[in-house]
Amino acid sequence: MCFCLYLVTINKGIVKEVMAKKNAPIPKSSKTNAPLKKSTNENSENNFLIVGMGASAGGLETFNDFFEIMPENSGMAFVLVQHLDPTHKSLMVDLIEKHTQMKISEVVDHTKVIPNHIYVIPPNKDMAIFNGILHLMDPTQARGFRKPIDYFFRSLAEDQMDKAIGIVLSGTGTEGTLGLKNIKNQGGLAIVQEPKSAKYDGMPRSVIAANAHDFILPVKDIPQKLLQYAKNRKFGPNKKVSNFDSAKEHLEKVFILLRNETGCNFGDYKSSTVIRRIDKRMALNQIDKLENYVKYLQKERDEVLKLFNELLIGVTSFFRDQEAFEALRKAIITEILDKKKDGETIRIWVAGCSTGEEAYSLAILFDEEIRKGTKKLKVQIFASDLDVNAIGLARQGVYPETIAVDVGAERLSRYFQGEKSTYRIKKEIRDQIIFAEHNLIKDPPFSKQDLVSCRNLLIYLNLEAQKRVYTIFHYALNTGALLFLGNSESLGEFANLYSVIDRKNKIFKHKDVITKKIPDITQLFHEPIQINTENSIPIKIQPRENLSGITERLLLATYAPACTIINNEGDAVYFSGNTGKYLQPSPGEAKLNIVEMAREGLKTDLRALIVKARKSKKTEVRKGVNVKTNGKFETIILKIKPFESPKNYEGYYMITFEEMAQIEATTIEVKPVQTHEVSEMFALEQELTATKEYLRSTIEELEVSNEELKSSNEELQSSNEELQSTNEELETSKEELQSVNEEIVTMNTELSSKIDELAQAYDDMNNLLASTEIGTIFLDAQLKIKRFTPPMTKIINLIQTDIGRPINHLSSNLIYDGLSNDVEKVLNKLTPITTSVKSGDGIWYKMQILPYRTSENMIEGVVITFVDITHEKQLTNELKTAKENYEHLLEMSRTIVYTQDKNLVYTTIGNIQPNFQFVKMIGKKDSDFYSKEDTARLEELKLEVIKNKKAIRKNVSLNIGNTAYLYDVMIRPILKNNTVEGIACTLIDITELHEAEKNIAKLKKNSNNGPKSS
Repeated sequence: MCFCLYLVTINKGIVKEVMAKKNAPIPKSSKTNAPLKKSTNENSENNFLIVGMGASAGGLETFNDFFEIMPENSGMAFVLVQHLDPTHKSLMVDLIEKHTQMKISEVVDHTKVIPNHIYVIPPNKDMAIFNGILHLMDPTQARGFRKPIDYFFRSLAEDQMDKAIGIVLSGTGTEGTLGLKNIKNQGGLAIVQEPKSAKYDGMPRSVIAANAHDFILPVKDIPQKLLQYAKNRKFGPNKKVSNFDSAKEHLEKVFILLRNETGCNFGDYKSSTVIRRIDKRMALNQIDKLENYVKYLQKERDEVLKLFNELLIGVTSFFRDQEAFEALRKAIITEILDKKKDGETIRIWVAGCSTGEEAYSLAILFDEEIRKGTKKLKVQIFASDLDVNAIGLARQGVYPETIAVDVGAERLSRYFQGEKSTYRIKKEIRDQIIFAEHNLIKDPPFSKQDLVSCRNLLIYLNLEAQKRVYTIFHYALNTGALLFLGNSESLGEFANLYSVIDRKNKIFKHKDVITKKIPDITQLFHEPIQINTENSIPIKIQPRENLSGITERLLLATYAPACTIINNEGDAVYFSGNTGKYLQPSPGEAKLNIVEMAREGLKTDLRALIVKARKSKKTEVRKGVNVKTNGKFETIILKIKPFESPKNYEGYYMITFEEMAQIEATTIEVKPVQTHEVSEMFALEQELTATKEYLRSTIEELEVSNEELKSSNEELQSSNEELQSTNEELETSKEELQSVNEEIVTMNTELSSKIDELAQAYDDMNNLLASTEIGTIFLDAQLKIKRFTPPMTKIINLIQTDIGRPINHLSSNLIYDGLSNDVEKVLNKLTPITTSVKSGDGIWYKMQILPYRTSENMIEGVVITFVDITHEKQLTNELKTAKENYEHLLEMSRTIVYTQDKNLVYTTIGNIQPNFQFVKMIGKKDSDFYSKEDTARLEELKLEVIKNKKAIRKNVSLNIGNTAYLYDVMIRPILKNNTVEGIACTLIDITELHEAEKNIAKLKKNSNNGPKSS
């Protein structure tokens, strides 16, 4: 079957540039499709989805809306490709990161892609991915012709295959269409934004028109669809393959449903290809088991058609693999053009043409080579495919503007006609190609071809199907004709049927081998298809004929005249006898119209007689019709008879060609010529002479008119060429302007978002300064006022018109004369100044003068701030007075106050008495000042307080210097959250009080003893 299958050819430009970055030669695997993709993905640890998102004008808002909804832990990586102005720094990262919790960064060369990360393309760069690593390259196209989205999407499809997801969002033009088509046909997911929800719908509509999408969704619904797809699409080494192998019977049921609905037997497919496609459809429908998917297919006919379209892999492009086409060009010259004679037709068959790019590429290639030579050769290309939709697009010959990358400017101007945002193939090339829906294995092949092109179709078919296809191609080719295959395909056991012209580029020549070695292809066009093995010998069974059949066949061949049956439209449906003497197929496209097939001398009479028979519905006969056969004229009797029965053949006619017997001509009696007959003949001769003269005059006048028309036509053609040249220049300018316009729209969106942020920040700053009541004034480098806050009007006499005036020209309410000097000092030395100043109304301010620094660290003036500290000044004075009163009180009461931490280290002390010779006690312990005995007594009391968390008051005698003092010691614990942080102690000197008490007691004792003694 012709399944319209194409494996995406590796973009050699991308691979070469990437490998150049790594200073390594291009590996052999890059020259073929399958090995590179296998080595890239099968053994990779990156079993996660990579989402490429392409947008142009209006893309920034779409990105923001998308990432507002997309969770940060989706397990996918996102690569954003946006049309950016190459001369300006992009603000994309700053603007998008406010709408997502994912990490986001601008791509640098050789960046490894990791999940849950967003990567943004930098300006003036093309980006590709190779082995999961992003590479940046300088653009090779002019500014207006760059296609960064298609460039990245194509590399993403080739590198990640079914792990790739492409999303085309808002934008003008057609970019993204070809890239998304590559992703879809490599088994990846293709999503396009709903055009109604897009700010600019050019790119989405182009994708939809090319049918290069899986889903059309508004931006708000895309994240949920991605999460569902990722949940059901699992990537593990051979995991799905083993599952499907164990469920072979279910897979066969899928084939049955497909065959019943479409008539195509997908059992000829390689199982790995089918498995990947079914796996994708199951993920899209959130089905985890194959048996459930079979049930779903039985219920939903639309899903059967979607799976059918999924299996029809139609990836192609113009001049895909330039090296192979260059090799084919050389082979065309030597093997086809040189052997053709002037006026002959070159016949080509493109099997699996998809949307027609390859067929048009061959037509262009042949046209270029024919123009170089002197022979006038015609080209007829039969382009066939199973995909009806693809054939419909191919017939239109309209392609997006992004084909310019593959076609080239020169070919684009010669063979294409530029339209709004597309290119249409010119009529001279389009007329050379016949597109047809055709099943390569099931339907009869085209024959007598000079070239058969079937590139990257066979790699999807199993071995038995490939054998059948190679047999069909050998039948279709002329001896010495060319077979052009894809660079991943080989002839295998049929190599003996072809000689090699270019093994590397898969160009082979047909060999005229013994017929017995080639299987009988007539058996290939019946279902079911039976394949003979190498050892089996086909047995031809000849049908048996009876004597009656042989007799009838001999009579018809000997005595019956040549005849043909035509339908009501005049097309021949049946031939009998030697009709070749009277009918001959016309060159070019195959036509069966009986009038067009008629030989010289027969057309006029045949056409007239057919019309007469249709009107009369009776048999019509015309004798004496002269037909030129084999260089001489023969006279025949032409007879047309309508069919009268059966009814289902009503409107059919039988035409017979009977030769007139020569006897009739010889037995005619010759009569003497009469005189009146001679005069009549003379009159007829004169009339004939006059008619000839009139005809000659008319011909001369016609020739003069033709010359004038030819001259006018040449002038019009010259004008048309000038207009076409002007139109091409305008188209080029239009494309450049469109690209620049997209970049300006993107930049305008970025700047608009930045302005909104600045406006918000400005409002926040104004509200902040207003709420703090801080007076602020901004001065430039010339000490002129740039801006000030409302509280400044209370300090310096300012009004709005003072902006731009020097600061020293204004009067202030400050009792301070050094403001101008301080400002100049800060501006010159860049050292901030902070001081307290007082205004005339008694308000104190903390004045701070700082240099004004820009984001580039340039000094462009100063900033002066005034903070009202009147309340703080009052509190400071009150605290100072309270402290002085407290110190006087302690001094009068001869009280020492101190604190210690829980390790009994002094932390604070107040009012040290003169009898303390050790003034510096902070940070030290009691043992640094007192004797061991005194220290022990004190520490015993203090530790008891710390332990019991209760205060103790006791009189303690301490030796200070050489003098003993008695103190009233009060020790209290310092608690915090019921935990002892330290102790607070007061020492009151009661030495004199104790001595006085002792003296009083002594006096009392002496007073009591006096009367007894007397």
